[in-house]
Amino acid sequence: MSTVRRPDHRSEHRAARGAHAIGLRHVLTHLITPLLMCIGMGLAYLGAFAHPAPHHLPVAVVGSGRSAQLLAQSINDRADGDLEVRTVGDRSAAVDRLKHQDIFGAYVLPAHGAKGAAGTADASVAKGASGGADGAGEAAASSASAGTSGAGVAAAPGKPAPELLVATAASDTSATVVQKVFTPIAAHQGAPLKVTDVAPPAEDDPTGQGIFFLLVAISIGSYASVAVIGGAGAVLPLRLRAALALGTSFVVGLIGTAFAGPVFHLVDHGLGGLWGMAWLYSAGILLIGTGLHTFLRRWTTLGVMTLFVMLNFTSSGGIFRPEMQNGFFAALHSFWNGAGFVEGTRSHVYFDGYGLSGHVWTLVWWLVAGLVTIGVAALAEKRRRTAEAEAAAHAAAVAAAAVAATVPEPAPERSGPPMRTAGGTGAGHGSADAAAAREEEMEEAVGV
Repeated sequence: MSTVRRPDHRSEHRAARGAHAIGLRHVLTHLITPLLMCIGMGLAYLGAFAHPAPHHLPVAVVGSGRSAQLLAQSINDRADGDLEVRTVGDRSAAVDRLKHQDIFGAYVLPAHGAKGAAGTADASVAKGASGGADGAGEAAASSASAGTSGAGVAAAPGKPAPELLVATAASDTSATVVQKVFTPIAAHQGAPLKVTDVAPPAEDDPTGQGIFFLLVAISIGSYASVAVIGGAGAVLPLRLRAALALGTSFVVGLIGTAFAGPVFHLVDHGLGGLWGMAWLYSAGILLIGTGLHTFLRRWTTLGVMTLFVMLNFTSSGGIFRPEMQNGFFAALHSFWNGAGFVEGTRSHVYFDGYGLSGHVWTLVWWLVAGLVTIGVAALAEKRRRTAEAEAAAHAAAVAAAAVAATVPEPAPERSGPPMRTAGGTGAGHGSADAAAAREEEMEEAVGV
């Protein structure tokens, strides 16, 4: 009588728990990446933007007399390193320095009202420069009214008014801080402050920060494409992946140029040059990311986000220039690719190309770094393929040797008539039995 075996529910439960444990461990391992992204983004953005304050922000006092020198010295003494004040002989020289971005504000003393400026600067600078960017919104409002209605200060009839020269296209936040510094000085003298923007941004980009958000769009299109090329294109040769990266950067540059020009009118001229810089910038990211995927694999997304988001956006100067940041991000601004794109676009569009070649070379060097990364990745993949081929050949040789060692050599055939056994059976049966035995041994050797 046969017995029916009942399923072992305990073993099934243990197997299910083991499968769940494996799946949970797999999910937790992959959650490390977004958590590291969260930590990195918090450290980068809050470290760069949480408490902006001027650090040796260059400004100028315009005038050739002793009063201009005294005012500049007084502001320097009170600013305690926040500002770097110099004197400029005349207004035209100050405008030239603003357009070269050597300074970010110039206070033009009135012809007959500079006598008491130095004496009133102490309290004003203490309120203005030490405040940094904390009162940026208040300063912007008061400065806007200063340019039209004298910031609420009633000026004596015929009394000359001081003038503040700024270049908003270089940095709206820096211009705001400069106005915050000099508006109280003018108000303490009882004169309205006239604010003149010598390099205003495009009409549809009043703060000049549209270039930064253009940088964000191009960056996301670039590093997101790295994940596609590295993941879905992993079966392709590296040279084909590199060609895809260059082609994708061409399209990303066109999209960015369309956003900047006909779509949002951030830029009203020089779209060809803008596309060239956008292509250089995007191609550098895509080539570097494609090459890094050979080494980082599933950590590639975290790697490119660290390079081209966390460190890139924060040091680009699109929101706060390096003079408004700490030393780490200010140092990155001098050679990082995002800063090269933002400053290159500003120079190309608003400052007659002054300093443009240096910013373009920054983008070119990042493109060269991408090509080098691709070259190193190609060598690594070639060595990896060679090692895998050698390992496969070695494994095949070992398997063949194992088979040969377990299979006996066939016995030599005997000549002459077959011998009969006492039972009358022929030698043919013995041969058949030997062949069957050899076949069974062969099957056991190869695992059939």
